[in-house]
Amino acid sequence: MKNIKTLLLAVFVATAFLSFAQDSKEDFYGMWTLEIDGGGVGWLEVQNRHGFLDADLLWRGGSVVPVAHAYFKDDKNLVVTRTRELTREVPGDKERKHIVTLTFSFERKGEKLKGVMTQPAPDGMSVNTTKFEGWKLPDPGTPPNLSKIEFGDPIQLFNGENLLGWEMVNADHLNGFKVVDGILINEPVHKEGQEGHFGNLRTVEEYEDFNLKLEVNVPEGNNSGVYLRGMYEIQVVDSYGKELDSHNMGALYSRITPSEAAEKPAGEWQKMDITLYKRHITVNLNGINIIDNQPVYGPTGGAIIADVFKPGPIYLQGDHGKVSYRNIALTPIVE
Repeated sequence: MKNIKTLLLAVFVATAFLSFAQDSKEDFYGMWTLEIDGGGVGWLEVQNRHGFLDADLLWRGGSVVPVAHAYFKDDKNLVVTRTRELTREVPGDKERKHIVTLTFSFERKGEKLKGVMTQPAPDGMSVNTTKFEGWKLPDPGTPPNLSKIEFGDPIQLFNGENLLGWEMVNADHLNGFKVVDGILINEPVHKEGQEGHFGNLRTVEEYEDFNLKLEVNVPEGNNSGVYLRGMYEIQVVDSYGKELDSHNMGALYSRITPSEAAEKPAGEWQKMDITLYKRHITVNLNGINIIDNQPVYGPTGGAIIADVFKPGPIYLQGDHGKVSYRNIALTPIVE
């Protein structure tokens, strides 16, 4: 009898373990960072939102936005859709509008994802596909104690004379950056006969956690961005006088809205003091803390690195408009 009881107990434990180890749809819940074939970064958050499945998605550029729809095929496969409106001029008619659907199919294998995005070709005669891979991100956790940070020696990233220590993110893109009277100026204007896209400028060296100080001047109607570790964009834009928004000056683009408006009018020099530490960020703009040790849940649009635990460059967005920088200094945080 004792042996039978022991055997039954073993079977019960094994059955319970197998049941516990089975895949569950809930294993998709949480945040995922994505590496896209051919270049580019994405991010996905899946959650049960008040009783229904929902998700937010970042795909290469732009903002983190809610998906059109999310649904499970089974415990290991998730599908989300995103839509955009396309307007075409049609001979003999004013225009033709189409709603284009992008379909993202995610297959989960433990803490990793593999997937494919499909969308109609521009003419609608075929399908374009893009593959991607991803992995689950832990929550950033509680805010670190900034008073206990130890810093190394400051590094002057810009010498005021030339672009030594900097290079284009994409060597095939045009370089609109130049140094004039100790100022780093980006002016993405095509010369006569010049073709191609203007690109972004990055440091050759890569960094982990740090404090970054710089001054920036944004002419009226222009914008740029300062990317931390090649993945988090601090917005640089002429947003003086506008209502608070996650796309304003000093915001963590589309993720964290400044607590107050601290930007100056267009054409004035402004000071940024940024600390990135343990996936938390502090932004001081013109002497005012507008983001105070807030968690960063994932990359922003335009990121070139998906792994939030890897070092990366400082890069300056150069494809949007005219902007000037000076006094760029980085002080690494040492553990």
